[in-house]
Amino acid sequence: MNTKPYLIAEIAQAHDGSLGILHSYIDAVATTGVQAVKFQMHIAHAESSIHEPFRVKFSKEDATRYDYWKRMEFTLKQWVEIKKHCDEVGLDFICSPFSNLAVDWLEEIGVKLYKIGSGEVTNFLLLEKIAQTGKPIIISSGMSSNEELDQTIDFLKLKNVDFSILQCTTAYPTKPEQYGFNIIQELKDRYKVSVGFSDHSAKISTGIAAVALGAEILEFHVVFHRELFGPDIKASLTIEETKQLTQAVNDIYLAQNNPIDKNKNENFKELKAIFEKSLAINKNLSKGHVITFEDLESKKPKGFGIDARNFNTVLGKKLKTNKSQWDFLNEEDLE
Repeated sequence: MNTKPYLIAEIAQAHDGSLGILHSYIDAVATTGVQAVKFQMHIAHAESSIHEPFRVKFSKEDATRYDYWKRMEFTLKQWVEIKKHCDEVGLDFICSPFSNLAVDWLEEIGVKLYKIGSGEVTNFLLLEKIAQTGKPIIISSGMSSNEELDQTIDFLKLKNVDFSILQCTTAYPTKPEQYGFNIIQELKDRYKVSVGFSDHSAKISTGIAAVALGAEILEFHVVFHRELFGPDIKASLTIEETKQLTQAVNDIYLAQNNPIDKNKNENFKELKAIFEKSLAINKNLSKGHVITFEDLESKKPKGFGIDARNFNTVLGKKLKTNKSQWDFLNEEDLE
């Protein structure tokens, strides 16, 4: 892994339609060490209808899913300020559009790359709109078969779009048996592009394992507390957990990029002298005694007796002098 894993903390709908809460999330995420914060741009009349069902009927406030999206909306002017806030605190602003109109807004805001949610992978109308911007794309593969992904990748290649892919399982929260870690390498082999992992497990260990297994991008939902309201809350990491994950992932990156040569252990010379051992005897022995395995012990430090690794060389030899219990055993003590 030549580049540091790119960590994307997704706020999504955790703000529950509150602009103030959204901005407070930006400030909180900026303390965690991630590189990017991600949003979803929902414009209800452009992306949905009253016929859209709830994925999870979580809301007692919204009669329909369409009503929920309406409540999640912000104005273009508000989005401009959101992007500006991200710039001010040093976070990359990433957003998933769910309509062509959202792409127009994001272009006006000045987004640098687009994230395609799992449900939009086969939406070639939206992909065409984004391709026309010339911006790079990160694709979540959560609900796509290899055949569907092949079609999408062929389309993007035809349009000369720079893209990367995330292994993702559309389940909230995702169970360990649903992670699909094996897909990370399969996607790399199949498409020869940067591959990452989009996590909905609400566990630090999942992201750590994904990066250790080669994920170059790691996306996960964040929330202030998992008892708050919203459809993705139980699949999210807290801010404190995000800090822990970031540190762990950075440690893994350093480890992966600093391979150890087991043929070079000069740095352990002093420690070896302390921890390795010399041969000693475990009982009083008289001159002429023939050394057996049962007579021997190994004691620290190294260098005060015959090296413990060479115990076989003393077996069957006779002592030249009397030796006391726990004395070190040296070559000059043996005939």
